[in-house]
Amino acid sequence: MYDRILVPTDGGEGASKLFAHAADIAARRDATVHVLYVVDDRAFLTLDDEMQGEAVEQLRTEGRLALSDAKQTLEAEGVAVETELRRGDPGDEILDYAGDADADLVVMGTRRGDFENSMLGSVSREVVTAADVPVLTVSLSDD
Repeated sequence: MYDRILVPTDGGEGASKLFAHAADIAARRDATVHVLYVVDDRAFLTLDDEMQGEAVEQLRTEGRLALSDAKQTLEAEGVAVETELRRGDPGDEILDYAGDADADLVVMGTRRGDFENSMLGSVSREVVTAADVPVLTVSLSDD
């Protein structure tokens, strides 16, 4: 039922929770976990080109590190892993990658109760409402 599991990550502290859930599901089903990091460049669109380039490159570096850590963590659990770094709107890129990889489950974090996310809308809410496959959300809040 679940052969290709997509795990979007921002490399934050809660990533280990996501990887634990995805590894458990993947190991039981001999599934591959696809880890996706999206460089969200929307906040930098008003910066001049040089500053925008520097900011995006810094985020790419953080993304490569997050993907490397994810790969090591999941492979240590005996899970097959593929990684991808993309740039754009996180919700759109997650949904696009889910289709491209033919993912049959998305495991992603949510920071429920975070005032800023509640005001601006959250990526997890967007994915849950628009995905064609089941989405398992894992609370990354400290509660």
